[in-house]
Parts: sequence; structure tokens; C-alpha cells
Amino acid sequence: MNWDIQTFSAAALGIALAACCGFRVFVPMLIAGIAGRFNLFHFSESFLWLSSTPALIALGIATAFEIAGYYIPFIDNILDTIATPLAAVAGTLLATSVIPVDNDWMKWIIGIIAGGGGAGLIASGTGLLRLLSSKTTAGMGNNVVATGENAAAVGGSVLSFLMPVIMAVLFILFFVWIIKKMIRKIRGKPLVSRRS
Repeated sequence: MNWDIQTFSAAALGIALAACCGFRVFVPMLIAGIAGRFNLFHFSESFLWLSSTPALIALGIATAFEIAGYYIPFIDNILDTIATPLAAVAGTLLATSVIPVDNDWMKWIIGIIAGGGGAGLIASGTGLLRLLSSKTTAGMGNNVVATGENAAAVGGSVLSFLMPVIMAVLFILFFVWIIKKMIRKIRGKPLVSRRS
């Protein structure tokens, strides 16, 4: 495989779109399907179904239900339990659909690690944030969290097509930040440095 600018850009798009699945499972898939439908992006043949009319209708309905569900207190926490593994699957699917690797095994391995791993990490982080919001505000602050996630999913997905490399770098930096926070939490160190 020759890593030219188009190949690098497509790989970055896969990482960025997959990361957006961590905020909302279906929004990035719907936006990618619409982009494919209007020939703004070309999927590999095995993923052309993402831009088909039945897929776009199903993704549109799923997106509407997903967004609405996150505005219902405590239902949003139940959705997080379901959405985290689904985000990893959706992230894997989107990353695999755009990563330009000829070897199918390698394509899926990269998709699972980069796409599924990134989406699962972000979904876990946002789930913990919502749980914290539920405990501290009795669920009333969750609408603010949900709105931020919706904006990140829609805006991130659109920007992933406009500037994929920049978005991929931003999401990779975000992954590193989340991992550092999790490691500190596991080790029992304070998340915020205290000044003496």
C-alpha cells in the first residue's frame, strides 16, 4: 500500500468519524451515509449499503430516537450502557469502511483498534460524565451534557469530512487526555493539582 496524501487523509477520516461514534452512535453513520449518497465521499464496495435509501432511513430514525432518549433523565444512563458497546461496533464499522487498506484482515484489525477502541473510550468517558452529572444534579444537568455530546457528534462528523487530519489529531490528543485521567483515577491521585 502506498501511503500518499489521499490515503493518509482517508485513514484520518476513519479515526475521526469513529471517535464521533463515542458521542452518538448513529449520527456519524448517518452523516457518512449522506456524504456517500451525494458523492462527497466514496466508500469501498462492501460498504456502499451505508448510503442506500433503506440504510439512510433506518439511520435517520435511530438518530432521532437516540438524540431524544438522552434528554430523558435516567433513561440516558440506561442508554449509555447500551451505547458504549454499540459505539465500539459503529466506530469499527466506520473506520473499516474508509481506511484504504487492501488486505481485509489488516483493514479490520486497524478498524477494531483505531475505530472501535477510540469510540469505546469516548463513549465510556461521556457515560462517566453523565453518571457524575446524575449524582450531583439529580439528573437535571444531563440535558447540558446531552446537548454538548450532540454538538460534538454532529460538528465533529461534519468537520471530519472538511479537515480529517486536524480532527484525527484533535481526537488522538483527546484520547491521550482521557487515558491520563483514567490512570490517575485508578492510581488514586487527585485529578486536579492542588497548590500549597
